[in-house]
Amino acid sequence: MQQPSSSSAVYEFIERELDGVPYLEALLLLWNSRPRVWTSAEMAAALYVGDSYAREVLQNLTRRELATQAESDLFSYQSSSTERDTLVATLETEYRRNLIRITRILHAKASPGVREFADAFRFKKDRES
Repeated sequence: MQQPSSSSAVYEFIERELDGVPYLEALLLLWNSRPRVWTSAEMAAALYVGDSYAREVLQNLTRRELATQAESDLFSYQSSSTERDTLVATLETEYRRNLIRITRILHAKASPGVREFADAFRFKKDRES
């Protein structure tokens, strides 16, 4: 049984380290297939996104030390500690149990530029009323 503290650590990790659903899905694909090495094209096909976006996701995970990049286009899960591995394993379980909650959290994490753009339309609408 998961302890509440590990569950809250997962949600903190999601908020701090994952920029969207594709990032979470890519991390879990890397985790579940370890020690397999993925190309960005393979990840793109698995995530149903374009190659360049998949590469961006994988490079972001690499910068966050969640993945490692071997050669120019080969990526795999990076185990930095047993604590991190336990956290990712708990994340996988929590994602299966609370898919909608976690995807809502990730979808709500719009970039600052997107939020500013949306706010501009909201302010305009408010002024027109």
